[in-house]
Amino acid sequence: MSKTLQIRNSTADFLVFAKGNSRDTIEVRVQDGNVWLTQKAIGQLFDIDRSVVTKHLRKIYDSGELMEDSTCAFFAQVADNGRTYQYQFYSLPAIIAVGYRTNSSRAAEFRQWATRVLETFVRQGYVLDKERLINGKIFDDDYFEHLISEIQEIRASERRFYQKITDLYATSADYDRNSKTTKTFFATVQNKMHYAVHHSTAAELIMERASHKSVNMGLVTWKNAPAGKIVKADVSVAKNYLKNQELDELNEIVTMYLDYAIRQAKRHIPMMMRDWAGKLDAFLQFNEADLLTDAGKVTAEVARQFAESEFEKYRVIQDFMYRSDFDRLLQESESLPETTEDKENE
Repeated sequence: MSKTLQIRNSTADFLVFAKGNSRDTIEVRVQDGNVWLTQKAIGQLFDIDRSVVTKHLRKIYDSGELMEDSTCAFFAQVADNGRTYQYQFYSLPAIIAVGYRTNSSRAAEFRQWATRVLETFVRQGYVLDKERLINGKIFDDDYFEHLISEIQEIRASERRFYQKITDLYATSADYDRNSKTTKTFFATVQNKMHYAVHHSTAAELIMERASHKSVNMGLVTWKNAPAGKIVKADVSVAKNYLKNQELDELNEIVTMYLDYAIRQAKRHIPMMMRDWAGKLDAFLQFNEADLLTDAGKVTAEVARQFAESEFEKYRVIQDFMYRSDFDRLLQESESLPETTEDKENE
């Protein structure tokens, strides 16, 4: 049974390669575990005229490099006028072969990409890790069922709010940890979330609230809270300064984000890196939160040094005020009335 997907490019690995071409939406037909593109779509992929695609395909078939009957097929498709026509499509091997014969700059990029990943390229539809780069179909039921399980696991985890967002981002169909989009998203997500709730970046929050004069140095929580000592590692964690209401607001945004992810997966809509990066801003705006547009006024290193200097002052106060379990037990035993046995031993 065939189906048609409307996504930016072809397969997820193609999507990684061709994502820079945002001028056109390339329709990808998925059938029998393979991807199929028309000559027009192949031309859009490689930035070449359709006539050039036709010429290359004819040479490929005439030379016997590929068999036309196994890499070319006609599929019925509804046109813009509402009528159904038969369109000629070409499978992945033919698309790759055209890419190797094309002299456009995009084809050069494709050749570099293909050389690197062709041996491990499979028809799964996403690239998350090597374990998943094995037999499979493109965006099939198994893909989305597994994706839903992943999202549910992220929701149930005890990870910090911004880590759940980055974990979800890593489920993108075209996920690439080394891409510029990923590096930008990972570098800004925590500060965007913080700014949306209290109008400060993580570093600015630490600078504003860390004080040796405040109760618990301004911390709301810390690793050994509530009775244990505050240690140096606690004071440079921005989340530890968040009030309960602020933390609730952040968790609500994350919950909405994850709910949306599951809804998209249930609708069999693949999400890409750029989609998730854009959706974060959209969700923050939906919640009437202000968007962070710069890196903030304070660096993380400056905030850390400030918090640790405040801690050195607070440490003296804490040591004076702190009572360990042993101290409390000793104090309680000293306050107990003497027993008859105690008096006899005197």
